[in-house]
Amino acid sequence: MNKALLKKYAKLVTTVGANVGKDDDVLINSSLEGVPLSRLICEECYKAGARRVHVNYNDRAVSRLKFLNENIETLADIRPFVADMKNSYDRPDCVVIQVLSDDPHLYDGVEPRKLAEYSKAADKAFKRYYDCAMTNKIRWTLCAVPCREWAKTVFPGDSPAAAEKKLWDMIVKTMRLDAPDAIAAWEKHCASLTEHSAVMTAQKFSALHYTDPSGTDLTVGLPEGYYFSGAREPSACGKYFCANMPTEEIFSLPDRNRVDGVVYASMPLVHDGNVIDGFWLKLQNGRIVDFGAKRGEEILKNIIESDEGSHYLGEVALVQYDSPIRALDTLFFDTLFDENASCHLAIGRAYPLLEGADSMTDEQLAARGVNFSGVHVDFMIGTRELSVDGIKQDGSVVPVFRHGNFAF
Repeated sequence: MNKALLKKYAKLVTTVGANVGKDDDVLINSSLEGVPLSRLICEECYKAGARRVHVNYNDRAVSRLKFLNENIETLADIRPFVADMKNSYDRPDCVVIQVLSDDPHLYDGVEPRKLAEYSKAADKAFKRYYDCAMTNKIRWTLCAVPCREWAKTVFPGDSPAAAEKKLWDMIVKTMRLDAPDAIAAWEKHCASLTEHSAVMTAQKFSALHYTDPSGTDLTVGLPEGYYFSGAREPSACGKYFCANMPTEEIFSLPDRNRVDGVVYASMPLVHDGNVIDGFWLKLQNGRIVDFGAKRGEEILKNIIESDEGSHYLGEVALVQYDSPIRALDTLFFDTLFDENASCHLAIGRAYPLLEGADSMTDEQLAARGVNFSGVHVDFMIGTRELSVDGIKQDGSVVPVFRHGNFAF
């Protein structure tokens, strides 16, 4: 990407995504490919008045060597100093910015149990940080830059350089960097998502019913007092931030114990460098009681069996089929992009999007149907043929989605 666009990208992530301000303590986690963007983000953070910026670079090749060579016990033994560094970002003045560049095949050939056990250990070691992120006590945002491996997976017929350029061009479009004023374009986009969120909240649905010719027939109960959110969310310090860049979704939480039926994934899921494809879940009283996959079934099994809460769902998200990302007609093999081209659900922990949740204990939230887990894994279910109906307390039905788009 040329320097002018890269600076525009950094400004957008810092301003709209993280909303960095005076005296903030910022952590930037970046891939090696993200070095040029991360440096510019760092500069923008200081311009915005940040007190301190720490940048942590991750080398995928080293990560792969680690999982290939270390045994399970060593991988699960996360050193205290590693956990302490991440968990220290637990105050309202903390901001975490992730510059991602994922290789969908990074962990091909790695024993699935190693990845599963490390994931469980990380959930425990970094619990304080994850709790803060899931409850918006801190501001955080995700953005992405291409790497050759990712680009070649998306565009296998192109040369590495051509594939990388194509992926950059698509990131420019999905991030609205091609607009004369990207920040203004994002403000308008966020306002639209906020409006749809308000409509879904005002309906006070008891459940959503999903149907699709693929075989999906799923009823997702919604807890009393739910609300939908989208794009920008308020943090504990009152500042708004946008967690996913790009984003096209509005989302809420299901009632942990009121999900019944079968749901089929509409896109592959890349999890910890492994691809899960052609999969489905069957749920009864909220619990996943059966599942299958044409590819990556062992990985899916490990996700579901991570802990008790990973047998339940934690997110319900609505994304119009006719969205800018879907219009690119590209499978990104990356959840940040693919989930924003498709309605999706998540296995595991819920964001507590309930009225009055800030004053509730975990026990009170659980009693209201909020799911707790060490994992949160989004998977895509949206298609052009997807229909969603809102079911009210009196049993009346309101069309929410028809032909993959909002019906209102």
